[in-house]
Amino acid sequence: MTTATPAHRAHMLKSHVYAGFEPGPRVIILGAVHGNEICGTLAIERLMAELDAGELTILRGRLTLIPVTNPLAHAKVQRNGDRNLNRNLAPTNIPQDFEDHIANVLCPILADQDVLLDLHSTTNPPGQPFIMLGPQNNTGELLPFARAAEEEALALRLGPTRIVEGWLDTYAEGVKYRLAHASASLRAQMLSTDPSYGVGTTEYTRKHGGYALTLECGQHNDPEAPEVAYRAIRNTLAHLGLIDAPAPTVQAEFELLKLSQVIDRMDEGDRFVREWASFDHFKAGDVIGHRANGTALTAPSDGYIVFPSPIAVPGNEWFYFAQASERLVDGRAARIMG
Repeated sequence: MTTATPAHRAHMLKSHVYAGFEPGPRVIILGAVHGNEICGTLAIERLMAELDAGELTILRGRLTLIPVTNPLAHAKVQRNGDRNLNRNLAPTNIPQDFEDHIANVLCPILADQDVLLDLHSTTNPPGQPFIMLGPQNNTGELLPFARAAEEEALALRLGPTRIVEGWLDTYAEGVKYRLAHASASLRAQMLSTDPSYGVGTTEYTRKHGGYALTLECGQHNDPEAPEVAYRAIRNTLAHLGLIDAPAPTVQAEFELLKLSQVIDRMDEGDRFVREWASFDHFKAGDVIGHRANGTALTAPSDGYIVFPSPIAVPGNEWFYFAQASERLVDGRAARIMG
């Protein structure tokens, strides 16, 4: 089982490319963008073993596999190396931290892809797998996009039945709030007020003409998470025709939520009233936590909590608020969460 990267490998990015002899899409699969999220790493290594043994063949297109995308964080067995690689992702002429160096290598690779599947896991239970979906087709300034139909079709074939949208819009609103209240000088807090703060691997790929999905495969230590990741990879390859395999099942019933607000932790003294798990439901007025000064933080309406982080760095996201979405996905309506 892969748990860490040897120190000498923490200074390079290792990718593996398998090219078929027939035309097809260029697909990239990422693991360990956050170093302690190893389900994707394990799934990719399993797939590579099958490819190298001749048990599976890439017949069409090109498949790029990066089992460990953040080798420093992976070597440390923690989420980040110097900072979060999956925020402020862009090349830079003057790298300031390890993730900047990785971005300078990773971004050109992402820009050369048609499709990205980025595999993650979550800290808190229960850790039910879910998919992060991109925007609908639009010509706006934030993230113009024209491949929503392809992205939606893939989302319904990965396997999990819970989908969340609204990522970048929510980040943009969060940045506006931080700019109005910024006073800290730590690099992590400065980055969170950058207008490009919400840009990670999927957003960068979409900006350069591809489409992309993030799959949260479950809780970090869930033994089923690598299996969720592996099935999603195989379903992606089958759906896109890189391998000869039966077409994956289309999820006829699925849940769809839309992130509508990000709430930052402002002080070390900010506390949740209890241990929240992603997708716990609350009603309007329910107390979610208390600020350091004792002020109660209440739910603005009925909804769900997503990515609660009791150890969030002050000035950065503490949790997200989500509500049911009425968006059609691949022409299908979602069901309401129970």
